[in-house]
Amino acid sequence: MPSTTFRLSVNGAMHEVDAAPDTALLYVLRNDLALNGPKYGCGLGECGTCTVLMDGVAARACVIPIEGCVGRDIVTLEGLGSREHPDPVQDAFIREQAAQCGYCLNGMIMTTKALLNNNPRPSEHELRAALQFNLCRCGAHVEILRAAMRAAGHRVEARD
Repeated sequence: MPSTTFRLSVNGAMHEVDAAPDTALLYVLRNDLALNGPKYGCGLGECGTCTVLMDGVAARACVIPIEGCVGRDIVTLEGLGSREHPDPVQDAFIREQAAQCGYCLNGMIMTTKALLNNNPRPSEHELRAALQFNLCRCGAHVEILRAAMRAAGHRVEARD
């Protein structure tokens, strides 16, 4: 398919990229814009490692064609906060040390952020439901849930 120039709003800045209309957003983010927060996992929209916010809603970048992104506000992990001033969700994940290998963290953080955009005080049940389709193979689920609970403003008991 021939290449077309697309204007995309990513992390608050406009970018022009040349790509075939059916190119997955994930490839444009990683290869053209050097944004490595979203990861390639399954390529089928099943694992969540490629999650971005599109108009504030969690979206799987590996299955979204670039032509469907024009006029949308796209935010990647890099657009949430900085090392000096992390987003509250990022800060909660840091405080709870919610990582082992870290491969799933992009999806976990972005999904938590999307939920909090829509529901600032979700219950533990709502947090679990939102995160259930983000896969973690390392077994950091307890820490991830604690981080999501902290980000949602729930009191998290001190660990032993």
